[in-house]
Amino acid sequence: MRVKWVHFPLHPDTPHEGRSLEDLFRGRGYDIEKMQAQMRARMEGEGLPYGSRSMTYNSRLAQELGAWADTQPGGEAIHDALFRAYFVEGKNIGDPQVLLEIAMAVGLPDAGAREVLEKRTFRAAVDADWEKSREYGVTGVPTFVAGNRGVVGAQPYEALEELVKQARAEGA
Repeated sequence: MRVKWVHFPLHPDTPHEGRSLEDLFRGRGYDIEKMQAQMRARMEGEGLPYGSRSMTYNSRLAQELGAWADTQPGGEAIHDALFRAYFVEGKNIGDPQVLLEIAMAVGLPDAGAREVLEKRTFRAAVDADWEKSREYGVTGVPTFVAGNRGVVGAQPYEALEELVKQARAEGA
């Protein structure tokens, strides 16, 4: 089995400068501090870092950069770097300069990354992913799909292991 990143339009209307989590969840009854504490505990349980962020940012450009990175030698490293930038360091991953810094930090060619961001050469690839996400009925991130089954949200390792076992048993 191999991992394939499929992009999803999570809050695509978020402006370039971002949006506070308070504003995003206003009137929906969410306790943001409690949600973050639960996520931090889950992440720590898996040995993964997780920061305290107060903002959400538009991830469209980051998705386009990630789609391009997947075509480059060693490009898969960008996904962990984007995760860290967003969820640990609270960086605006909708800002082209931030994205260029991330791409260079993982060893991707500056000229190629700059071209992707300026000319939007992977726009169609991400549009196709967004359509695939709609067809699959994805409603949140992360969503993990193996074979004909899927699970939504941050899951314990055992849940993902079971998903893969079921897919293998079904011949997927």
